[in-house]
Amino acid sequence: MTVVARVGSVTLDCADPGALADFYQAVTGAARAYDDADQVALEPVTPGGINLCFQRVADYRPPRWPDPAAPQQFHLDLYATDPARAAARLEELGATRPAAQPGAGRWTVFLDPAGHPFCLAADPEPAR
Repeated sequence: MTVVARVGSVTLDCADPGALADFYQAVTGAARAYDDADQVALEPVTPGGINLCFQRVADYRPPRWPDPAAPQQFHLDLYATDPARAAARLEELGATRPAAQPGAGRWTVFLDPAGHPFCLAADPEPAR
C-alpha cells in the first residue's frame, strides 16, 4: 500500500485551549510548540508522533458520551504501563469516569476537563 500522507496533528475543539492543553501536557509530558489565546499545540511525545492541538470554539458544547444526541466525535486511546496508577493520576488532573464503561475491563473510559472521551488501557508494547 502506498502511503499518501501521515497524520501530523489532532485538534480538539474547546472553550479554553490553554486549560485543556495544561491537562494533556500534564498527562503526556509534551512540551508546548505553539500557544496563543485561541490555539495551543503540544509537541509530539515520540519521534514521528502527532501533535495534540486545542482550538477555541465559540459556544463550545462538549459531547455527552455515550449519548448519540451529542456524540463523542472522536476519542484518544492512551496507554500506560500501570493503568491503575495512571487512572488515579488522571483523576487528580481533572479527568472523570462516566458511568458507561464498555470493553469488559480491557480499558477505562474517561472524560477530559472539556468533556472529550478518551480511553486508558495497558500498554500493548510497554518495552518501547
